[in-house]
Amino acid sequence: MSKMADSPHNRPQLRKAQEIAPFPSRQLLILALCRICEPIAFMSIFPYIYYMVASFQITSDDKQIAFYAGMVTSAFALAEFSSGVLWGRLSDMIGRKPVLLCGLAGTGISMVAFGFAPSLPVALVARALGGLLNGNIGVLQTTVAEVVTVEAHQPRAYSIMPFVWCLGSIIGSGLGGTLADPVKNYPSTFQPGSIFERFPYLFPNLVCAVVVIISLAIGILFLEETHEDKKQRKDFGLDCGRWILARFRSRPEPIPMRKQGYIEETLSLLVEDDDSPGYQAAKASAGITCSEPFHAEPQQPVLDDCGLRTPTDTAVCAAFTPQIIFNILSLGILAYHTICADQLLPVLLAMERSADTPSLPFRFSGGFDLPAKSIGFLLSVQGIFQMTVQIFLFPIVNKKLGSLRTFRMVAIGYPFLYFIIPYLVVLPDNMRMICIYPVLLLKVTAQALSYPSNAIMLTNSAPSKKVLGTLNGVSASAASLARALGPTFSGLIQAAGLGLGLVGLPWWTTSFTAIIGTILSFAMAEVRSQQVENLPVDALATRETPKDEKRMKKSLSSISFRKEKESS
Repeated sequence: MSKMADSPHNRPQLRKAQEIAPFPSRQLLILALCRICEPIAFMSIFPYIYYMVASFQITSDDKQIAFYAGMVTSAFALAEFSSGVLWGRLSDMIGRKPVLLCGLAGTGISMVAFGFAPSLPVALVARALGGLLNGNIGVLQTTVAEVVTVEAHQPRAYSIMPFVWCLGSIIGSGLGGTLADPVKNYPSTFQPGSIFERFPYLFPNLVCAVVVIISLAIGILFLEETHEDKKQRKDFGLDCGRWILARFRSRPEPIPMRKQGYIEETLSLLVEDDDSPGYQAAKASAGITCSEPFHAEPQQPVLDDCGLRTPTDTAVCAAFTPQIIFNILSLGILAYHTICADQLLPVLLAMERSADTPSLPFRFSGGFDLPAKSIGFLLSVQGIFQMTVQIFLFPIVNKKLGSLRTFRMVAIGYPFLYFIIPYLVVLPDNMRMICIYPVLLLKVTAQALSYPSNAIMLTNSAPSKKVLGTLNGVSASAASLARALGPTFSGLIQAAGLGLGLVGLPWWTTSFTAIIGTILSFAMAEVRSQQVENLPVDALATRETPKDEKRMKKSLSSISFRKEKESS
């Protein structure tokens, strides 16, 4: 956007255009329905993966079985890391919808292949295939950023996908545990000698594949393209979905998303009416090369917001500003220490109590000695906590503090949280369970506040939405790598700590990693989105005139008439 579009004279008009755009509930609902199948499929294997690896009969050692089970779960993350950037860059080139649909199809193929796996190598290949074919984490973040065109809507919108992931994780874990080995668990329904006896873990994977197919159908029929250069592309699936909806309702269909670009085009017309020489110079300015410092000034756009250029390698390279790099590094660190905590906590809850006298402050061992049923209940409570915080608390906190201060507040609290968790085992018996619930609440609250805050900052720091797919792809790859390496490193440190009588060693090293993330958060800055503007209502009341409002309505009407005429 030009300087003229961001001038004090035009800011009230920009604010007025934003108020016209409602919260994009429909497209976010469709994205959520497409998204929910992935956590269901991903989490469904965890309840039975140990038993599945044991059924391959490659070893009888429990430790070796656990190691191979960890390999299977890490294969997906490693493969996703290797392909995340590719999928993100591809979404910048061909659009978001095709990449999202390919990711869903890849998830379905992977689940079926995993269910038919007769050996460990086949299971590893099937999980890796799912990671290679699915780059939806970064592309989904990009799609949300393009759907949400008003900055005030960001906290509410960015809380939806983490909420969907939590809900899908609970459903997936329940499906996997309930449907695994149906011949043994439901002999009256699944007869011995059937295919489900030969492949005892096929049934939950088939159910997950059906869920994926449903999500894929919803995406084909109702998901709209959000890439600004691809919105006008003919979409037969979307046309078919509109035809289906038209058979079930009598009201005319709302204006599709591809016409929401009227607001941006109206703003450019308003600027053209002012005949600003600076704006004309901005449109004609040359791109910036990688060797030059990157500036997001409108008069020197690497990627303009009018949809006239395609991102080049030079432009993508220039998009990696210091703030973008800080965001990606902070997400990698956040993903590393949160996945370490997610792995360490169930182990701490399951470990037997130690009869040795603690030698404080550091030398003590043992755990909570809880049965698997109690651990499952605690983890379910944790998921419910996180969903509640995600959908209700995060939008309020983010609106009050802003994304950077929210993220920084959580980053400061993480090291203290990880440091004190192992000391719960030295508390008296009547205090242990009382204290574990507040700790779980703090843990999930921190996760619910930190991840969407980081996503919003990355979106607002991007110089253009045309390269946002690539940026989110790199960000997702960094998080995937961290999630793949975290359990391995924390497991090795935990084994060393138990040998030394230091049950808190993996927690304290995780706390040190979180300290690095805290330091990095102070190098980050709040960057206002260049795609949206957020002016106080009071400022709008004092600046906007009836003439401005009349001019805006007239421009919107003329643009709508012209677009309708072109489409017909």
